[in-house]
Amino acid sequence: MAPDLDLIFAALGDPTRRAILVMLLEDDMAVTDVAEPFAMSLAAVSKHLTILTRAGLIAQEKRGRVKWCKLDPDAMRAASVWMQGFGQFEAFDLDGLERFLAHELRDDGDATA
Repeated sequence: MAPDLDLIFAALGDPTRRAILVMLLEDDMAVTDVAEPFAMSLAAVSKHLTILTRAGLIAQEKRGRVKWCKLDPDAMRAASVWMQGFGQFEAFDLDGLERFLAHELRDDGDATA
């Protein structure tokens, strides 16, 4: 099934979800570890994770009693291909995505200061 671009771009439109994706670039994480740095309830973080999962950007799986999240970088391929059609974007590059997301998150932090 092809990923839904509307779901992908909607998921990427939220700074919390972008921060979660940056965290998952490093390694798989337990849901409780994903929630730790955010000043919101576990239920609120779980809603963000559900949106990322529905968009196909992450996968969640149970390992024992712990639910784990992992990035699915292939899910952004459809969005990348769509953006490449405008001739302004190079081929999908996770390192470039990480730099972009880190820059965006820094800018979001500056706006609140």
